[in-house]
Amino acid sequence: MARRPIRRARGGTYDIRLPPEVRALLKSLAGQLLVLLEDPAADPGLVRLSPVAYPDDPEREAEYRAMVGDELLEGRRRTARILEATADATTLEEEELEAWMRAVNDVRLVLGTKLDVSEDDDLDALALDDQDPEAAAYALYHYLGHLLEQIVVELRL
Repeated sequence: MARRPIRRARGGTYDIRLPPEVRALLKSLAGQLLVLLEDPAADPGLVRLSPVAYPDDPEREAEYRAMVGDELLEGRRRTARILEATADATTLEEEELEAWMRAVNDVRLVLGTKLDVSEDDDLDALALDDQDPEAAAYALYHYLGHLLEQIVVELRL
């Protein structure tokens, strides 16, 4: 049986057992997300992070964005900073693992938008050869989904 990369430990903490290259990748992805979040309007890949709340009412949508937009954006920045700062940690507190969950999900959403992934796509059936320029991005998208699932499972235990 394969070793779980994330496991609840005694005392309410979580053991993180990821290889150094995955930790470096997570740190890099968090940093890249922070750069994108500096000017969210500049990158269309961020559209899934802020879906329209009132698609049929532009006035209500503008009010909603004015009320919560900055708070949501700062929350995303905070979780990305936590992931970046704790990527090398071997133990996380629950709040830190929850931040990982949110930041990994945000990165995955941005990547999925850039890859034009939809809920109808069967990514497991998608067979890209290594020469396809998007093969690495799809592999990363798939891995982030797996990591996110592991985090959610452990947080629910």
